[in-house]
Amino acid sequence: MTSRRQLHLGAFMRPVSIHTAAWRYPGGTPDANFNLKELIRYAQTLERGKFDAFFMADHLAVLNMPMEALKRSATVTSFDPLTLLPALAMHTERLGLIATASTTFEPAYTIARRFASLDHISEGRAAWNLVTTSNPDAALNFGMDEQMEHGERYARAREFFDVVTGLWDSWADDAFIRDVESGVYFDPDKLHVLDHKGKYLKVRGPLNIARPIQGWPVMVQAGASDAGRQLAAETAEMVFAAGGPIEAGRAFYADVKDRAARCGRNPDHIKILPGAFVVVGSSLDEAREKRARLDSLVSYDSGIATLSIAIGQDARKFDPDGPLPEIPETNQSKSGRERVIALAQREKLTVRQIAGRLGGYGGLGMLGTPKMIADQMEEWLTTGACDGFNVMFPYLPGGLDDFVDQVVPELQHRGLFRTEYRGKTLRENLGLPRPENRFFAARAKAAE
Repeated sequence: MTSRRQLHLGAFMRPVSIHTAAWRYPGGTPDANFNLKELIRYAQTLERGKFDAFFMADHLAVLNMPMEALKRSATVTSFDPLTLLPALAMHTERLGLIATASTTFEPAYTIARRFASLDHISEGRAAWNLVTTSNPDAALNFGMDEQMEHGERYARAREFFDVVTGLWDSWADDAFIRDVESGVYFDPDKLHVLDHKGKYLKVRGPLNIARPIQGWPVMVQAGASDAGRQLAAETAEMVFAAGGPIEAGRAFYADVKDRAARCGRNPDHIKILPGAFVVVGSSLDEAREKRARLDSLVSYDSGIATLSIAIGQDARKFDPDGPLPEIPETNQSKSGRERVIALAQREKLTVRQIAGRLGGYGGLGMLGTPKMIADQMEEWLTTGACDGFNVMFPYLPGGLDDFVDQVVPELQHRGLFRTEYRGKTLRENLGLPRPENRFFAARAKAAE
């Protein structure tokens, strides 16, 4: 069956694979996280495959797990997203560029300026993955003794969104007249001073950069807790959803879209893309063998450290061969804790098995031939579980090449995915409207 709707595909990168052992896989690239030439190659491959975006994760602490696990991690060194993505913009033309940046630590003015710059440099391909940082080790790197409470982090994030988008609207689109004869560079009537004074932030403005090409960079959000879903419903245009059973995907999709409608937003203007870890093989057995080989390269030290981070307490004290004990709530990620508990209960896993799964990747996995993977993606799309996927590759470059060279053509053959980009900007390719300038929209309409 061919759907009238088409998938949107992002590539979730850290800046490469999410899998802990990807750097060890035969044919992989051990230094890929810090190898600019390889990262440019990956971005160009994604553009050849007509992907919507390169989605870069970020972390703000190295010392966040025991050294026995840390010494096995390839993510202890990686580029800052808003330093890397402008470089990738110079080697691509249509691929969206999504950077993660935290509202918990960084100044709103700095965030607004850097993303506006990326949008201009890329000619309208920037997006901001707005996150609240739950890692207490990251707090220690920003002059804090302990992490901000969960609810406070989300309240700050909501105000942060208003400030950053307000700064992006500092200038009317036609403010910069640059009249050489008169010597007037900009029209003062088309400049707005934000002068924000709120509970968490105090920012005068205006932003010292012209309004972004897209009006605003595309807003992305990934929280799955109740507070995270509400923030997404109010602010997000793309949601990076947690992968899992398709029934849970449908429930999440319906909930966020319904919340958006209740906020007065068009639900079609929020694209929900669950993460999907995709392993391609010439047969299901071959794909399973690839995944098993990859997972076999994960050490227990790495897995148990990942489990500890997810649940907010030291899992090394648990019986490795026993069930996961009751896990109380902490000040860390609520959605991460809930996903682990649901996985353990659903599949009746021991602590060792959970650690092994999380040390690799414990979310939605799609394994098999290109046709089998396309079948799964089509079911998710046509039964109201997603608008597309943030694809995670098992290792680089092979896993990425397999998807672009084999799965993308199958999706295109079914009419499920584009054969050419719709436009130049990320908003155009996602089918999202350009936001009006809140300070100058009425004036612009009156002048029409």
